[in-house]
Amino acid sequence: MATRRLRPDRFVHERDLVARGILRFAGIDEAGRGPLAGPVVAAAVVLPLAWILDGIPRDLEDLNDSKQIDEARRDEFFRLLTTMPGVEFAIAESSAEQIDALNILRATHRAMNEALQGLRPVPPHALVDGNRVPTLRCEHTPLVKGDGLSYSIAGASILAKVTRDRWMREAHERWPVYGFDQHKGYPTPMHLEAVARHGPCPIHRRSFAPIRRPAPELFPP
Repeated sequence: MATRRLRPDRFVHERDLVARGILRFAGIDEAGRGPLAGPVVAAAVVLPLAWILDGIPRDLEDLNDSKQIDEARRDEFFRLLTTMPGVEFAIAESSAEQIDALNILRATHRAMNEALQGLRPVPPHALVDGNRVPTLRCEHTPLVKGDGLSYSIAGASILAKVTRDRWMREAHERWPVYGFDQHKGYPTPMHLEAVARHGPCPIHRRSFAPIRRPAPELFPP
């Protein structure tokens, strides 16, 4: 007899907050801390309280860390999360210029705060993927690898990842020699070779190696 695969309970942390009397809270995650080009994108998602108490809709049961889901499924989850009644969300980004000015960690936290502030009213609490964010403008619970532990964070992971990937595909139309549509700005051999051959373009992060090496710029601003 085949054994039925049990899904992990990804509302454990949400129910803990509800038990403490916190009935509205966001999941927060980011995409794009590691690439050499493009923005870092953060998303904040508030899932309906009824889902937490009664169960997530069947179409979203496999919602998970965006890195564990193929592109087609990510796009479908994005569509569902941005159209289903009761789901609140906001998305924000810090540009390559802001990353260079602030450093990647501060720029990421800036985008997280901006996404959080895009929710009205701002939730009193958040579940955040990774470590504590000292500047976050609400109380929060950090969860290492939280995008695989919490549906709220997984939802934010999907919205941030899909938004950033679409941004990079649009950037490819303007600067096709770098292959942004394929590697999304990450330091793949293809990308590094293109930078070595053509120099950086305006969306490259000048504070990141090897972009910070002196190099001619093929496409000035």
